[in-house]
Amino acid sequence: MSQVKTIFKNMSWLLISQIIASVCGFIWTVLIARYLGVNEYGVLGFAISLTGILAITADLGIYTHIVRHIATDYDSAPKYLGNIIPFKCLLAIGTFILTTIILIVLKSNELTITVSLLFTIEMIIKSFINLLNGSFQAFEEGKYQGIGNSLLNLLLLIFILIAIFTDLGIYGISISYILANIIALIYLYYSFTDNIVKPKFEFDKTFCRNILIASLPFTATIILYSIYYSIDVVMLNQLVGDYATGIYNATYKLISVLTVFYSVYSSVVYPVMSKLFKNDKKLLIVSFEKSLKYLMLVMVPLAVATMYYSSDLIFLIYGHEYDAASSALSILIWTVCLLFVNGVCNNLLNASYKEVTITKIYAIAAVFNVVLNFFLIPHYSYNGAAVATVLSDLLIMTIQLYVVYRLGYRVNKKLYFDLGKIMIGSGILGIALYYLNLNMWLAIPVGIIIYLMIIIVLKFFDNDDKYVIKEILNKNQ
Repeated sequence: MSQVKTIFKNMSWLLISQIIASVCGFIWTVLIARYLGVNEYGVLGFAISLTGILAITADLGIYTHIVRHIATDYDSAPKYLGNIIPFKCLLAIGTFILTTIILIVLKSNELTITVSLLFTIEMIIKSFINLLNGSFQAFEEGKYQGIGNSLLNLLLLIFILIAIFTDLGIYGISISYILANIIALIYLYYSFTDNIVKPKFEFDKTFCRNILIASLPFTATIILYSIYYSIDVVMLNQLVGDYATGIYNATYKLISVLTVFYSVYSSVVYPVMSKLFKNDKKLLIVSFEKSLKYLMLVMVPLAVATMYYSSDLIFLIYGHEYDAASSALSILIWTVCLLFVNGVCNNLLNASYKEVTITKIYAIAAVFNVVLNFFLIPHYSYNGAAVATVLSDLLIMTIQLYVVYRLGYRVNKKLYFDLGKIMIGSGILGIALYYLNLNMWLAIPVGIIIYLMIIIVLKFFDNDDKYVIKEILNKNQ
């Protein structure tokens, strides 16, 4: 059970940092959306989504390959990082040129081009941050990643506040992202070299080429993943305009806040799963089961409550200018639950060296998503994009669970009963919220109490769960 302690030790650092990131992100999301207005917020959303799609050209799947490799061979870190860092510098130049060409081809206006190129710089810097964070994950040293993440988000909030209160406009906000990422990158690099290992800088072309070839399955998957999760905003901008993009982007920012816990869980569990695949496949299945169980325990009731209070949430956060976003939020909230299931399956398949299979799945989903968006966006705008996203996530989940089953990963039947209890508890919670019709603020504590009582009555937590809870509370000494 020492592995359990290691997991929760790392999770505690990352969870604290992600709580800070969520609070900061929530504040600047509200401030930026209100400050810029729907149309300029749409431009910002387009820039972030476009650079999100093109981010793969600054990494080419190397990040995922390195995390898995270093996690099983610490001694390889100096050579891997010493070659990859200069190689990524070359990729960064190519990424900037490619982004410029695409913006010209799309006939974007001057504002959109400038903001997109600024966010391209931010994205390139972030790709180096991700490389270092992945290396910290491989060494199971979540402390430094957590501190770096907190530093990044606190600085970004400060810089955005300065940009808004000095009225520097969308350009000032864009530069704020760049400055915060530069400072965080400097901290992470020196923390890694001082406390973990120093990269052995060289540029071995053959070595880099071999890494690139080994990373190709991850490259294809990330390309498809990026297209899948960002193409809707780009298509909205091109097919409907800045206003619809701004409405949808506002909704998507709220959704991204809810994915914080999964990003923490995934960054800690993926390296562990990679080790378990080689050393203990039974425990690998257990980690898969517990991941699904705990993530769904939190996310399904949260989705039910968010759907019910979507209008109140949008008004509270963005004001009446964004009222139209409530319908999109009611739809998109369900993609969070599906995303968590898909993410757990991704971890299992990647750890099991089935990255090619994931690539195929996301290829199907990406095509499915683009086709749906072409049909739905012209008729239903941002709501159509939201429906396309949920249906595409549902398709991914169905295929991945089938693949996991075919690979011989047989989960304990008790998991199905546990998931059923979550559905029952969430359903009763939804009915209670409907009939009680409480103010949103009052509904939060009441809803939590109702849900926990149902879960306890249904005897959701078994002895293994109680052990894990005691580990978190450090009471198994």
